[in-house]
Parts: sequence; structure tokens; C-alpha cells
Amino acid sequence: MKTFLFIDGTNLYAAKYELFGPGRYLDFPSFIKEIEDKIKIKFDKIYFYASYSPQPKKPTKREKLYLKNEALFYRSVKSTKNLVFFTGYRSKTSGKEKEVDVKLAVDIVDFGHRNYYQNIFLLTGDADFLQALFSMKKIDKKISVVCLENKVMYRAAFYFLTYVLKLSKKEVKFNFIKFQKYKIINLEKDNLLKNIT
Repeated sequence: MKTFLFIDGTNLYAAKYELFGPGRYLDFPSFIKEIEDKIKIKFDKIYFYASYSPQPKKPTKREKLYLKNEALFYRSVKSTKNLVFFTGYRSKTSGKEKEVDVKLAVDIVDFGHRNYYQNIFLLTGDADFLQALFSMKKIDKKISVVCLENKVMYRAAFYFLTYVLKLSKKEVKFNFIKFQKYKIINLEKDNLLKNIT
């Protein structure tokens, strides 16, 4: 019974940065281990999809901090065992991310139909991936969604067990209703964050 974790890396990075700012980044291998321990699951393979932010010709101090944080976070991601890192690109005209979301959705469907996995976890706050998950439900894959507390995909919880990862000490009110399936998982952020010097 293989279990794969698919991660919308750009969405995760944005959520993490919003929570902790430029001075700290998530130690990704520790983050994965804590998720596995709390959910009581072992991921056989992790697929991470992201693109690097474009580097301005004359970056401001704020942009430099953001880019340094992003580079350290993605380096941490790449050090994780059993992980495949797919790098998309940014449009030169709009700066928007290209290939990443489509590749993630296609891999979910393709790997599922090839029977590479039986259980799938998707870490994202983006409801655009629901159709890929629905197609896997039709072929009896076991599906769970994982979100950070500030990027919750509420719609997913109507259909799939949704784990909300809580990293802050703030009291967060979630907009769940009784028909939704969710679990709030408190993570020990002090063990998961690294300071940038």
C-alpha cells in the first residue's frame, strides 16, 4: 500500500512566508517527519512542485530577504529523502508561474492510473486540484488533503479528510461546518524553524 505525498511547493512557501516572514524558514525534513509522526503515516515518495521567484536587476532589501529565504527553504526541501523536486519557470512577461500546477495535477492522475500509489496526500491550499483528486476517487484511491492554517482548502473537507497544520500560537478560527471532515494538527514550530543570519 504505497503512500505518496504531492506538494504544491509555491503555495506552501507563500503560506510559510506569510506566517514567519523573512527571518526564518521551515526545516523541511523535520517538517515532513513531524507530519508523519502526528498523522501516523510514512510517505514512500514525496513530489514537490515549485518555481523560483524571478531575480530583479536591482532588488530592494525586502526582495533580497525574500529571495534568500526562498533559496534556503528550497535547499532544505531538496535535502529530503525520497523526494522529487520539479522546477517550473516564470513567464518573462507576466512573472507568473508556468507548468507547475499542470504538472502536479497530471502526475497525480498519471501515477494513480499506473497504480504507483494506493494512498495520496496533497499538501496545498489551492482548490484548483480538486478535479484531479475526484478522478482518483473514481478509481478507489484513498485521498487526504493537508493545508497550513493560513491556506486552508475548505472545499476539500466536504469530500476528503483534511489535515490543518497549525504552526502558530494564535487562536485560529476555522470556517468548517458539521458536514466537513477535518483534523487540526498542532506542530511544534520551535523544532521546525531555522533562523537566517
